[in-house]
Amino acid sequence: MLDESLLDAPEALARADARGLLRGAAESGARIRTAARHAAEAGIGDLKPDGRPRAVLVAGPGAAGSCTADLLGALSGGNCPVSLIAPTGVAPAPGALRWTLPGWAGPLDLLVIATPDGTEPGLPRLVEQAYRRGCAIVAVAPDRSPLTGAVAQARGLMVPLATAPNASAPYATGGYSTDPYARGAHPLDADEAEDAARAEGALGEAPAPYGTPSVPQPVEPPGTAPDEMTGPALPGTLWALLTPLLLLVDRIGLVSAPPAALQQVADRLDRVAERCGPAIATYTNPAKTLAAELAGALPLLWTEGPVAAAAGRRFAGLLAALAGRPALVAELPGALAAHGALLSGAFAGGADPDDFFRDRVEEPEALRARIVLFHDEPVGPVSAVPTARELALSHDTPFSELEPAGGSPLESAAELLAITDFAAVYLALASADGT
Repeated sequence: MLDESLLDAPEALARADARGLLRGAAESGARIRTAARHAAEAGIGDLKPDGRPRAVLVAGPGAAGSCTADLLGALSGGNCPVSLIAPTGVAPAPGALRWTLPGWAGPLDLLVIATPDGTEPGLPRLVEQAYRRGCAIVAVAPDRSPLTGAVAQARGLMVPLATAPNASAPYATGGYSTDPYARGAHPLDADEAEDAARAEGALGEAPAPYGTPSVPQPVEPPGTAPDEMTGPALPGTLWALLTPLLLLVDRIGLVSAPPAALQQVADRLDRVAERCGPAIATYTNPAKTLAAELAGALPLLWTEGPVAAAAGRRFAGLLAALAGRPALVAELPGALAAHGALLSGAFAGGADPDDFFRDRVEEPEALRARIVLFHDEPVGPVSAVPTARELALSHDTPFSELEPAGGSPLESAAELLAITDFAAVYLALASADGT
């Protein structure tokens, strides 16, 4: 069950948020700005590619690889095949994962590695495979991680993972940062201080004075926690991984994502954080409203458009990883047939077991289907969204609708991802059975 009173109690939300999920969501814009600076320092802006690669191969643990590949493929518009190299292994732990290049990969292809950990032994082995095949190699991973040396030896391009403005270093002794040069252990520069102030404002907190070091926060030693809990499932990390890669694919002509466009995306994320922050009441907060609507519901995430489809799949993953809630995703118009039976069966909105007068106090709350419509463009004459609305109304099935407020496909993706990031976090924090 969802404790809706907690949603409008910012102090209680802060106490419940032991993992800093709300801060991570609020700092997404800051991650983009920091990641863009790291990418510029790594030399992405100076690249002079000979042309587009035949294919872009994406590898990474868990959602780091799958979400990155999904979003790059959606944003590329089919200009170049983007394929995920799915890991194999006996467990999701970094040491158990293995990646293998497809047999056709060669000098015409680009290998992209995205990981929030960098300790996976299988990734340096993948870099060796790519080097022997002649593939171009680009990686985004924590600085000074084991992957860094492997990429350097293979003459690839390495971009350090951007940490949050108030985050301690990922490679810390005893779980706390002791590096005097680690972020959070030295005065912030002007850009970092501004980003930190924005995030504090979105969270409804007073910003720290300029140059004030943050209190070191405990972090997991590398390689000890599943990626779904330490990687992109934590809002903000996905943008730290994705931003350098967007600048890269902009240089090779796959996606229009120049630095100015990414600045606009960061600004959009800041505005969403202001609208969805914990200090904003539920009735004017789209993320809290969505979280409350999904309480006791089986979300049917119906999407229209490639960007919306990627955002829907990401949201389903977050609901499972953060809130422990199931969700089903399907693209329109196929979703109408694929999920149609759920609107008239046991999960239907108006369904009720036989005995209306029985005592329900001791019974667990039954899941009822709720449709969440995602679309990344205004509804047009050939859209299936009006049909989806009519189907929901005809079956007395409640539905929510998310449509970004104009802008480029990249800005649309950013808004959809940000609202659903906040919604998943609120659902996780306010659930009575949440952990």
